[in-house]
Amino acid sequence: MTIGVLAIQGDYEAHKVRLEQLGANVTLVRKPEQLDAIDGIVIPGGESSTFLNFLAEHGFLEKLRDFVRTKPTFGTCAGAILLANQVENPPQQSLNAMDISIRRNAYGRQIDSSIREVRTKLGDKPLEMVFIRAPKIVRTGKGVEVLAKSGGDPVLVRQGKTMAATFHPELSEDTRVHQEFLKMVKNGHRSK
Repeated sequence: MTIGVLAIQGDYEAHKVRLEQLGANVTLVRKPEQLDAIDGIVIPGGESSTFLNFLAEHGFLEKLRDFVRTKPTFGTCAGAILLANQVENPPQQSLNAMDISIRRNAYGRQIDSSIREVRTKLGDKPLEMVFIRAPKIVRTGKGVEVLAKSGGDPVLVRQGKTMAATFHPELSEDTRVHQEFLKMVKNGHRSK
């Protein structure tokens, strides 16, 4: 089982380290042909419009769009924005992989970043969540499972083979979110 981490921007190294700690083989993905050799992908944080520009310029966008429709995919922060089927503030194209609407930079500027302890469906104890210029999920479709909410807003969601977090689990010592993604990859679909 090989997990790719899209290594264009964002803290892809932290995701790589976390996944390797959990026993995964990890490839840093910088070229579209690398998608053929992986079983699942993590799309890290960063700046979603910069991601889109890079993907379009390098002939990567359609291949990644096809990948996320068929293989397990996990997006964090900007990665979650890319997975949404509707993006606001401002509107932009996406990979259209999840039935969610997401608002970019919804909680304000970098100074408004925070660390919260939140209850989730991933075990009994609260999960530490690091929010940095986080987007907000403002709508979830019927097939979307909300795994965690903070302040009434969904912050960790899953639909089929796709999972999205508006926070940065790679910056926390708690490994449960990455463990859940690895379960999804191992099962080839949503874990029960």
